[in-house]
Amino acid sequence: MAPPPLLTLRDIHVTFGGRPVFEGVECAIHPGDRICLVGRNGSGKSTLMKVIAGLVEKDDGERFVQPGVTVSYLPQDPTLPEGQTVHDYVHAGLRHEEEYHRVDICLEAMKLDGSRDTATLSGGEGRRAAIARAIVSEPDILLLDEPTNHLDLPTIQWLEEELQSFRGAMMMISHDRTFLRKLSRQLLWLDRSKIRRTDRGYEFFDEWVEHVMAEEEKEATRINIQIAEEERYMLKGVTARRKRNMRRVRKLAELRETKANTVKTQGTAKLQLESGKSSGKLVIEATDLCKSFDEKVICKGFSTRVMRGDKIGLIGPNGAGKTTLLKILTGQITPDSGDIRIGTNLSPAYFDQKRNNLPQDVTCWDYLADTGGDEILVHEQPKHVVTYMRDFLFEERQARQPIHALSGGEKNRLMLAKLLASPTNFLVLDEPTNDLDMETLDLLQEMLAEYDGTLLLVSHDRDFLDRVVTSTIAVEGAGEVEEYPGGYEDYLSQRKAKEEEIASPKAKPASTAKPKEQAKKPKGKLSYKDQRELDMLPSKMEKLGEEKDTLEKEMANPDLFSKNPDKFQKTSDRLTAIQEELDHCEERWLELEMLVEELNG
Repeated sequence: MAPPPLLTLRDIHVTFGGRPVFEGVECAIHPGDRICLVGRNGSGKSTLMKVIAGLVEKDDGERFVQPGVTVSYLPQDPTLPEGQTVHDYVHAGLRHEEEYHRVDICLEAMKLDGSRDTATLSGGEGRRAAIARAIVSEPDILLLDEPTNHLDLPTIQWLEEELQSFRGAMMMISHDRTFLRKLSRQLLWLDRSKIRRTDRGYEFFDEWVEHVMAEEEKEATRINIQIAEEERYMLKGVTARRKRNMRRVRKLAELRETKANTVKTQGTAKLQLESGKSSGKLVIEATDLCKSFDEKVICKGFSTRVMRGDKIGLIGPNGAGKTTLLKILTGQITPDSGDIRIGTNLSPAYFDQKRNNLPQDVTCWDYLADTGGDEILVHEQPKHVVTYMRDFLFEERQARQPIHALSGGEKNRLMLAKLLASPTNFLVLDEPTNDLDMETLDLLQEMLAEYDGTLLLVSHDRDFLDRVVTSTIAVEGAGEVEEYPGGYEDYLSQRKAKEEEIASPKAKPASTAKPKEQAKKPKGKLSYKDQRELDMLPSKMEKLGEEKDTLEKEMANPDLFSKNPDKFQKTSDRLTAIQEELDHCEERWLELEMLVEELNG
């Protein structure tokens, strides 16, 4: 006989502002369950988890917890009290004082100094402390809302191992597919205010969704046939007799209502990214970069070349210096030594994971239409604010809401809406995937994969990196920075091979005689003609770029063709010629630079 559930929800109803979040929800958590809770941003996942935790009051229904069962909850955005040490904060999560030793074990695993004040912790450190507090007492039910947000990859991997050995039941909300695939054994899908359950893990989610949607289509087809039959009967009844059969009228109304509820599906975010005018072929050239702050070394001797169309991922532990390196590569921070060259015709756009540029007290409408009015320019075309917000799965009522009322995922979607409205050929994204639902994450991945501009991406989402980037820059800490072709899995395999090669080096020659010191090979240099060409190319490219900008402004005049077609054609031809000449100059400049490197060894 199966053991009774630890916690049960029966016919739960919750409404906010008169709007139902979910209705008639029923679910149970059994011993040993590993449940992942999925659903769209704003569908009520976090609210449902808070109901399970007993932190949100339900409007109707019953929540039953077996006597003696303990529930521990990690919120999506944990707020740590001020004036308390990290040790005391984690210790407050203990159930039994005899387990005091577990506090130090968790702090060591999370790489946290227990003597620090909680007010001094960064976002990632604060989340690690909150996780330590949630798991320190080994509760019967562990509820985790986006536990991997702001965690670095080593900590995520440690957390996965810790949770795999966790003996209690667990429910988790996460956008990290790899995390869910490794840990989940059951799945709850919150869809259109209803809950669906399957006793299979996240690995089978897509297959399950397709099955559910196919069944709904069959049901919708069956209802359509019934409606058609009822309408034919009514038409015949109207012409044959005056008195209608009211029972069939009511039945038709019921069928139409059933159809509306059956085929009603949530929308899909319309993410579109326009790269705008093409940048130069060279986007970033970095040579022997060194940067440190006091004793903390960010990078030493790092070099890379980013070309137009490259998609580069930056990974590494929290605090290793990923964001600093990103700012060095984009010219926002000056390196201590080394050379950095930024390409021409770049129109960059930045996504900040800390949302520092997202005002909390203004409305969504005012944030998007920041110049006033009720329209926003989307790829140079006017679009009504509400219509544009609908493309990103917002409801009309949310347009006048203050931004602080949005969920974490909705705030990220709003920032993406602002970012994607303008053409850009150089995207710099710092942790864009935090709090996004799976559908929006899929669309963002597809959009970036098809994007013909250049991308620099900081992310801890392994699946996202594997699907998007063409190479990975690993910021390992202590100044160690290295670039690997491919995504995260490619990085792991190449790094492992490198470590194995270091651990078992090739056999050295038997002779132990000290070799004679080799004379240094004299460095070569360019011919006078090539050196002069290399010196003149940058100013030539700059002048061509300025002329190109002037001609593009002329071509942007909508009346140019109608008023002066000859000038329009000449301007268009010259613009094409300039672009070809620019491309030739950049290729020649790269050839000469590479020749200089070869001559210098």
